[in-house]
Amino acid sequence: MSKADKTKQFIIEKTAALFNSKGYTRTSLSDISEATGLTKGSIYGNFENRDELALEVYKFNSGLLTKNLSRSFGKDFPTALDKLKAFVAFYRKNWHFVFANGGCPIMNAATESDDTFPHLKNQVKISFEEWMKRISTIITKGQKSGEFNPEISAQEYASLFIMLVEGGILLSKTTSDEKHLNLALDKILKIINKEIQKIPS
Repeated sequence: MSKADKTKQFIIEKTAALFNSKGYTRTSLSDISEATGLTKGSIYGNFENRDELALEVYKFNSGLLTKNLSRSFGKDFPTALDKLKAFVAFYRKNWHFVFANGGCPIMNAATESDDTFPHLKNQVKISFEEWMKRISTIITKGQKSGEFNPEISAQEYASLFIMLVEGGILLSKTTSDEKHLNLALDKILKIINKEIQKIPS
């Protein structure tokens, strides 16, 4: 990377947790300056404005989540059933890290952007669509391989899984009690075992 690109990446990485915990619209230029040790002029020399930086930080934060989740869908888990259960296990094992860094970056951005930050709202929409597509693709492959019930809607279950995970994270983070997330994850496992997995005749 060029020196300018390295500086941009430095600013993004140094402010990633700050934006996710304090908020994309509430993080001030002074906050960014303090987190990076750079002057306001230097920050504006690399980004047109705070909103541009906020968008790049969101892409970085959501990209990290996607990268880590992708391991659950990788070659280490050969069957569609293995991949879905690995998806559940990811949140079971990594909730400490997610909470320590301000919670789920997609959900955080979704709740605060709404109509006040349309460009961020659009990026969040893209993230959710990609997430649902990834899960529904796994379910569809499981249907084609004979692992899963061929009559279910892959898109509907993908949407349901995301709602359960995000709701569990929201309640657990708000109450500082992991039981809500675990309850949501337990429900997903029951759905996988009783509704999605094909029951031998």
